[in-house]
Amino acid sequence: MAASLAPEPTATDELPRRPRKVVALHWLTVLCVVLAAAFILTRDEVSGRALRQWLLEGHRHFGLFVLMLFVARVWVRLRVGRLPSDNRLSAPMRMAAGATHIALYGLLFALPLLGWALSNALDKPVHLFGLTLPALVGADEDLADSLIAWHQDAAWALLVLVSLHIGAALWHHFVLRDGVLRLMLPRRRR
Repeated sequence: MAASLAPEPTATDELPRRPRKVVALHWLTVLCVVLAAAFILTRDEVSGRALRQWLLEGHRHFGLFVLMLFVARVWVRLRVGRLPSDNRLSAPMRMAAGATHIALYGLLFALPLLGWALSNALDKPVHLFGLTLPALVGADEDLADSLIAWHQDAAWALLVLVSLHIGAALWHHFVLRDGVLRLMLPRRRR
C-alpha cells in the first residue's frame, strides 16, 4: 500500500542534484551541530575541572562554527537561487517543508548567538582561534539565567526540527521513493 502513494521515479522524473556547495555546507553543519551537542552532553557526565572546561570550549567553538556555516549557507543559497522542488507533493506539504527549513535556519542562527550572549552574561569571554570575540551583552546574572533557559529551549526545538527533518527524508526515501534523500547525499568523485 505504501508503494502506491507515489509512482516509482524514472531518470527523467528525478530532480536535478543539489549544488556541491549546498550539500557540503549541509553536512558540515550537521557535523558541527552533532559535535557541539556531544561536547556539552559529555561535559555533564565527566569530572575534572580542566576536562569540563575543555569540553565547554569545544562546545563554544563548534557552536561558533555553526554560526559561520549559517552565514556561508545563506550566502551560497542567495547565489544559487531557488532550488527545484518536488511538485508531486501537495501544497500544504511543500509549505510545511518550507516552514521547517526556515525554522531550522532561524535556530542555526539564534542558538549560537544565545550561547555567545550567555557566556558574556556570565562574564566569560568567548574565544575563536585564539581571538577574543566582542561581548554581545554585559555581565548580568539575571540575564544569564534567562539566556541559559532560552539556549536550552532553542536546543530542544532544534532537536525536534532535526528529528522531523530526518523523518521527512526517510519518508521520501522509503515511502515515496522519489529520490529526494539522494539529492543531499555527497557525490562520489569519479
